Amino acid sequence: MQKRILAEDILPADGTAGTLVGRAWIPAARSQNNVAGPSPILMAEDGVFDLSQIAPTFSALINAGFDRSNIDTDKIRYLCSTEDLLENSHSETRDPALPHLLAPVDLQAVKACGVTFMCSMLERIIEERAGGDSARAAQIRTQLSSVIEGSISDIKPGSKDAEALKAVLQKEDLWSQYLEVGIGPYAEVFTKAQVLSSVGSGDDVGILPFSEWNNPEPEIVLLVNNQAQVVGATLGNDVNLRDIEGRSALLLGKAKDNNASCAIGPLVRLFDNTFSIEDVRKADVQLNIRGEDGFELNEVSPMTAISRDVLDLVGQTFNENHQYPDGIALFTGTLFAPTQDRDHPGQGFTHKLGDTVTIATPKLGALINTVTYTNRAPQWEFGISALIKNLSERGLL
Repeated sequence: MQKRILAEDILPADGTAGTLVGRAWIPAARSQNNVAGPSPILMAEDGVFDLSQIAPTFSALINAGFDRSNIDTDKIRYLCSTEDLLENSHSETRDPALPHLLAPVDLQAVKACGVTFMCSMLERIIEERAGGDSARAAQIRTQLSSVIEGSISDIKPGSKDAEALKAVLQKEDLWSQYLEVGIGPYAEVFTKAQVLSSVGSGDDVGILPFSEWNNPEPEIVLLVNNQAQVVGATLGNDVNLRDIEGRSALLLGKAKDNNASCAIGPLVRLFDNTFSIEDVRKADVQLNIRGEDGFELNEVSPMTAISRDVLDLVGQTFNENHQYPDGIALFTGTLFAPTQDRDHPGQGFTHKLGDTVTIATPKLGALINTVTYTNRAPQWEFGISALIKNLSERGLL
């Protein structure tokens, strides 16, 4: 039985002091017209409020430039208490008659940047050279660290020093596609999940049943509007299948985009006088994994160690060559690449069913999910067509 998750386990350290917005599933009995569906929400000191009359989708809310200071909570519909929403969002104890959290993105494209931290870049090279075989990882890690680890920690991607290092590594037959995006001029940017497929805090996250070497990737996710402006941030789990991607980079889609493989939440904190891009740059992202077998892992991923500034990542994603009319949710990468052995010496970490994964940072709260297989997680059935139909039935279009 999972530990009961309380509101204080999920909220930021300063509670509702900031501008906290997100999405919730509202059951028919709690809706305005007796039709269940998703709505943008505001979480404030006096409870949770339905913002669907202001904007029917979360994308529209973000693109309209939502400003909490202009909202009188006496004039928008009260939904429920903060405690009721957050405590009802754990899938194992969820009451379907009450609202629960959803991933705080809907029509935004979900993109992710990889190899943005030098430590995780080395682990990607290890995966590649091991061909996805975790048993070979320790030996390759030792070989690589003795040759290049100290040489790249201060290298600025795309610089003359990076080009010089590339020439040396090519000569030593140590060049890799992961080094290309790690220290080269162009960041790795890929599509992490399909529109409306992300899961929220309290939901299960999925790993493929045949993956034997995998891990969570705790990251800060930037919310970018349709004008390429970063307006806020949240947390994300870019679930990673190391054995699948390690066999071939062409299997990235197989490794990354699966049922319940992308978790985002719990809420988006918009930039205001309590939270800014500097808070993102200075954040420490904490990871805790607790297994039903008694295993526990704790790690910290400091954003100060990132090799490319987060605004550079946005600019490499959203620019004159590629626009996003509904905005984007952009995973910024992680330092975390677990090497702590779980079962057998030298084979590092991999997930087991029932693992509880908590990704947290004080300004953004905690994203909490439980690991299952992709074919055991609830099937993804509510897509764009379903959303349009639902909004129409609720009179929001």
